Amino acid sequence: MVTLVTLRAYWRFFVVARQFLPLLLAYARDRRKYLLFGGKRQVDRETRIRRAERLLDSLLTLGPTFIKLGQLLSTRPDILPAEYIDVLASLQDDVPAAPWAEAKVVIEDELGPVEEVYDEFDTTPISGASLGQVYRARVDGEEVAVKIRRPNIESLVEADLTVIKWSLPLLMRFVGEARAFSLENLADEFAKTIREEMDYQREARMLNEIRDNFDDDEDIVIPDVLAGYSGPRVLTMHYVTGTKINDVDELDEKDIDRSAVAETLQRAYLKMIIEDGVFHADPHPGNLAVRDDGAIIFYDFGMSGRVDSFVQEKIVEFYIAVANQDIDGILDSLIAIGTLSPTADRQVMGEVMELAIADARGDDIEQYRVNQIVGQIEDSIYEFPFRLPANLALVLRVATVVEGVCVTLDSNFDFISTATEYLTEEGYREESIKQFVDQTKDQAWESAQSMLRVPPKLENTLDRAQRGNLTVQIELNDSSGTLDKLAKRLVYALFFAFGLVSSSVLYAAGGVWEVRVAAVIAAFSLLTLVGLWRSFRTKKGIRAQPQFTRQNLRERRGNE
Repeated sequence: MVTLVTLRAYWRFFVVARQFLPLLLAYARDRRKYLLFGGKRQVDRETRIRRAERLLDSLLTLGPTFIKLGQLLSTRPDILPAEYIDVLASLQDDVPAAPWAEAKVVIEDELGPVEEVYDEFDTTPISGASLGQVYRARVDGEEVAVKIRRPNIESLVEADLTVIKWSLPLLMRFVGEARAFSLENLADEFAKTIREEMDYQREARMLNEIRDNFDDDEDIVIPDVLAGYSGPRVLTMHYVTGTKINDVDELDEKDIDRSAVAETLQRAYLKMIIEDGVFHADPHPGNLAVRDDGAIIFYDFGMSGRVDSFVQEKIVEFYIAVANQDIDGILDSLIAIGTLSPTADRQVMGEVMELAIADARGDDIEQYRVNQIVGQIEDSIYEFPFRLPANLALVLRVATVVEGVCVTLDSNFDFISTATEYLTEEGYREESIKQFVDQTKDQAWESAQSMLRVPPKLENTLDRAQRGNLTVQIELNDSSGTLDKLAKRLVYALFFAFGLVSSSVLYAAGGVWEVRVAAVIAAFSLLTLVGLWRSFRTKKGIRAQPQFTRQNLRERRGNE
């Protein structure tokens, strides 16, 4: 039996397809100028910006689920070009609130009559988002904030998630292998994230866990949850007020040290991700405020995540490698964490990293930012096998959004310097040095043992060579099929040459039968010629793929 959600999904599929079809056709023409044939089209920056704006309009038109999807895409440079990231970054989770009568039904289904549950309740929402809206109320004389899930949002979200699942195989036809990897992870991650965000009981658990982790930190404020006034669709918390974190004018009027606030915010997220393994994952300015004493208030824990110990270890290694300008260390950590394929050209990737760091670095060796590094290599993401595993997506979102907030507070804020100081204070860099020394000692001991073993083995090998009984076995690894392609081309060429000579001889004989046979052989020769030509035209030929060099990167950046 077809469910209501499925029927709604069918209808939404046509609505979504109608919105995105022009963009998909444009992308298809980028790959084949005339859709079915023709070469690639060159797409300039202005065209990408226009398409990004068209995508933004479509996401806004399609409503809450796709607004959330757009926000997630705005932090994914492994999927979208820089122009799309810039345009989608303006997408705000701010939609008109649902009527109070509908919201009231949600509260009463969860907790009972509003008048009996709360002492007072202001029916005008103080904020409205795509999945929920927040009201002010009073309980036992204290002011509270009541977060209510948007009425009837569940069926719409489930229908939209079904549409996204149906659409994914089609979308993956328009992207390369690396982006297909990231796109598939994005779809799984998005479905998981949006369902978790609608579960207010989970949000309460995450909020309480993070609050406990900062229990002894006076610079971090996280509101208490009132468990008896909360449920799966309603969350009641103590109402804590402060100045919006990006309202720099008001912060200055209150004589709040913005640089100190930025450092506190950065250190808080480093602690959450590297030490605690559980973190607030939606740090946009609407969810952060500053108390008059400079303490930071965190709101809305609907989007939160966890980091396992392996990822924590690799993030620390990455930060230390960036601080030390250790290019090999950066590449090793990216490969280990799954962000960069092991098959990537390390030399070329190293040159891109060196150039990005050199461009971003100031007078001091550590004066550069992670965002600048990412920004420098965004254009190269499609030439290299970059991908973003699902367990890193929220971490990347946090890193990019937090740095944006910190730079708003202090234009000279040094993300890497703060991270380096934090890692040093917590002993991570010292531990890294100890590990390096231990590894070096082990390698030195192994090298010494090898030096003792090699001479006897070498002498034995030379003796066998002198006696003439030394056998050398060679295994040719041709995973790309290069020899197979060369063999096919050689066969095509031989058949063509044979057919050309044979048809010429028979045609010269002048007989009717000979001419007919010559025509048949000539036709066969033309087919082999076509096969030979196609073997050189195929994208999987033996010609080396173009490499991305420093000059390429400079030219790209110069053309923007």
